[in-house]
Amino acid sequence: MAGEPQRMAVFKGEGHRRGKEALLAGVALCAVLMATPLRAQSAPDAGPTDDTTAISLDTITVAASLTEERAIDALAAISVVRPDDLEQLMPSRTQDVFFGMPGTTVIQNGNSTQASINIRGMEDYGRVAVFIDGARQNFTQLGHGTGAGSFFLEPGLLADVDVVRGPVANIYGSGAIGGVVTFRTKDANDIIKPGQTWGVESAGEFGSNGPMGYGALFAAAKINPNIDLFFGGTYRSQGDYTDGDGNVVPGTGSDIWTGVAKLTFRPADHHEVKITGINYSADYTTYNAALVNNEIPAGSTQYGTTVLNQTLTASWNYTNPDDNIFDWRSQIYWNRVKQDQLKVAGTPSSITGSVGDPRYFTIDTLGFDLNNTSRFTFADIRNAITIGGDYFHDDVDNVDNYGFGDGYNPSGERGVGGAFIQWKANYSTWFEAIGALRYDTYNLSGDGVSTSGDHLSPKITVGLTPWQWVTLYGTFAEGYRAPAVTETLVNGAHPPNIPLVFCPDGSFGVFCFVPNPYLRPEIGKNKEIGLNLRFDDIFTKGDRFRAKANVYQNDVEDYIELVGYDKTPFGTYANYQYQNIANARLRGFEFESNYDAGVWFAGFNATVSEGENTNNGQPLANVMPSTIATTLGARFFENKLTVSVRWQWVAAKTAADLPADSPYEPTPSFNLVNVYLGYQPDPNVLAQLSVENLFNEQYVQYQQFLPSAGITAKAGLKFKIGADTIAAATPYPVK
Repeated sequence: MAGEPQRMAVFKGEGHRRGKEALLAGVALCAVLMATPLRAQSAPDAGPTDDTTAISLDTITVAASLTEERAIDALAAISVVRPDDLEQLMPSRTQDVFFGMPGTTVIQNGNSTQASINIRGMEDYGRVAVFIDGARQNFTQLGHGTGAGSFFLEPGLLADVDVVRGPVANIYGSGAIGGVVTFRTKDANDIIKPGQTWGVESAGEFGSNGPMGYGALFAAAKINPNIDLFFGGTYRSQGDYTDGDGNVVPGTGSDIWTGVAKLTFRPADHHEVKITGINYSADYTTYNAALVNNEIPAGSTQYGTTVLNQTLTASWNYTNPDDNIFDWRSQIYWNRVKQDQLKVAGTPSSITGSVGDPRYFTIDTLGFDLNNTSRFTFADIRNAITIGGDYFHDDVDNVDNYGFGDGYNPSGERGVGGAFIQWKANYSTWFEAIGALRYDTYNLSGDGVSTSGDHLSPKITVGLTPWQWVTLYGTFAEGYRAPAVTETLVNGAHPPNIPLVFCPDGSFGVFCFVPNPYLRPEIGKNKEIGLNLRFDDIFTKGDRFRAKANVYQNDVEDYIELVGYDKTPFGTYANYQYQNIANARLRGFEFESNYDAGVWFAGFNATVSEGENTNNGQPLANVMPSTIATTLGARFFENKLTVSVRWQWVAAKTAADLPADSPYEPTPSFNLVNVYLGYQPDPNVLAQLSVENLFNEQYVQYQQFLPSAGITAKAGLKFKIGADTIAAATPYPVK
C-alpha cells in the first residue's frame, strides 16, 4: 500500500481528447453496423394494435418484506425504477436515475463519480444501506467537501432499482435507519427474449454537453436448459460540461469502464446458483474548492483519481411453488473499493502534501445474508414466516504518508451482524399485518481502541383494505446503526503542524481529533401512516391509476455528530470528537402517483420534509429541500413512438432552514424540464432523443459546491439481436 499505485489516473489532455474522439467514432460506426442488417430483415409487427396493451403493468417487488408483492400493495413507502423508466431517463450519472423520486436525493458533485444517497434527511456512515446485486457498499472518504458514505456505479449496467424509505426494512441488516436502496444489474433474462437461446444487446449514446460518449455491449446464452451465461461491459467518456450561464465547469470530465459477468446454473429442480463479478474503473481529476470567477482557485489542491470498485457474489436460491416449508435465499459477497489519488496541483501543505504525493483509500467488505420463508394457512389466515440472518466485515486500510488523508479516515476493522424473524399475515382481502423482531450486534477495533454493542429492534405494521381501491396502513419500526470506524477511531492533530494544541498521542497542530470508544449506536424510531390507491377502468377500458402517500416521523436517539470542545487562547476549539449529542426528529409527507391510459400517461410526485435537533431547536443540515415532480407523455403510431416531458421543482434552502454551524451554503430554488422521444420501429431497435435542462437553468444543488450542467441534448441507439432476428434477416433458409 505504501508504494506507488499499480495504475494511476489518466489525466485530461491530448490523450483524453483522442480517446473521446475514438469513442464517438466507434459509437457512430456501431450505429451504422447496427442499422445495416436491420434494413434487410422483414420487420415483424412490433407495435400492438390495441392502445391498452401498452399500459404498464403493476411492478412486482420483494424489497419491502422479502416476499413477492405488487409495489402498490406494499405497506411501506417504496419506489421502483424499471427498464421502461430507465429508457426514458437516459441516465448518464447515478443521480439521473432518481429524478423526481419522493424523499430521495443523490448527492453527486460534477467533479467526481462517487454518489451518496439521502433518504428523508438521513445520509452518511451507512444510514442508508446501499446494495449492488446484493453486495453492501460501505466506502467512506471523509474530508473537506467529500462524503462520509458513498458508492460508485455505472447506470448503463442497471436493470432494476428498489428504494424503501424509512427504517422499515430491518430485514436488510444494521444501519438502515434512513432506508434501503437495492440495485440489480442486467442479467441473461434481460437480454434473451422468451423462447430464444441467445441474445446480444448493444447501445450507443452521444451527449452534446462535454461532449459525452457512451457505448455498451452485452451478450447472453442459454448453454442448456440449466445453464445461463451473461457478460458485457460499458465505456463512458465525459468532457468538462457547461453550466446554465455558459461557463465551462473545470474538472467535470471523467472516463469510466465497466465489465460484468454472470453464470447461472440449476443443479436440481427449483434450485438456482448464480455467480456474479462486476468491475468498475473510473479516472478523473477532483478538487474540494468552490469556483472563483468560474475557475479553480489558484493554489487549490487537485487530485488525479483512479477508482476501482470490484464485486464478487455467489447466491443459492430455492423456490418451489409446491413447497410451503422452504423458500430459500442465500448469498455471500465481497466488495473492494480502492481509490488511488495523486496530487497534481496546489500549494504544498501538511494536510494535502506536495504535487506528486500519492494517497490511498481502500475498504474490503465481506458479508453474507440468508433467509427462508415458510407459508401455511391457519383459521383462514394466510401466514408467511421469514427467518434470516446477515453479517458483514469491513477492513479499512487508508494510507497518506504526506498529508492528513488517513487522519480524517483512520484504518480499522468492524464486524456487524444480526438475525431477524418476520411474520406476515393476511386475512381475506381486507386485513394484513406484519410483525418483525431483529437482533443486531457489532464489534469495532483499531489503533488500540475497541467497542461493541447489541440491540433488539421491533417492527409492527397493520394494513386495512375496506374496498379494493384503497389500503390504509400504519407502521412503527426501529432501526439501529452501529458507529463507523471513522467516527470511533479518528485521532491525532489536524495540520498544519504548529504548536497551538498538543494532543494525547504526542502530535501537535491547530486542534486534536479525539477517539471515542464510548460512542453509542443510533436508534431510529419511525412512525408512519400510509395510503395506497388503485383504480382501474376510470375513463376508458384498461386505464389505471396508482398512488402512494404517507406521513412519517422518525425520532433518532443518540444521533452522532462531530463536536468541538475546550478552547485555545485564540478562541478556537482545541478538540473535536464524534459524540452522541442530538436527538433528531425528522418529519415529512411523500406522494407518488401515475396514470396510464395507453395512448397517454402522467405522474405527479411531491415531498415536504423538515428536521430538528430536539436538544437545541436547531434545524438539521441534512434535510433536503422540498420538491414537486410531474411527468406527461403520449404514445403514437401503434405505440412505436413515445414522447414525454418531465418537470421538477426544488425549493430553496435558506439560511433559516440551516443550523448556525451548518457546513453547507443556502441554495435558491430551481426548475428542471427534460423532454424525451423514443422510436421503436420493431422490438429489436430503439432510437432515443432527449433534452435535459431544456431551459438552461443555472443552479447549484444543495450540499454541492459546483453548478450543475446546463442544457444537454442526448441521442441514443439501442438494438437487440437473437436467433429470431437472424432468421428474419435471412432471405432464404440455410440448407
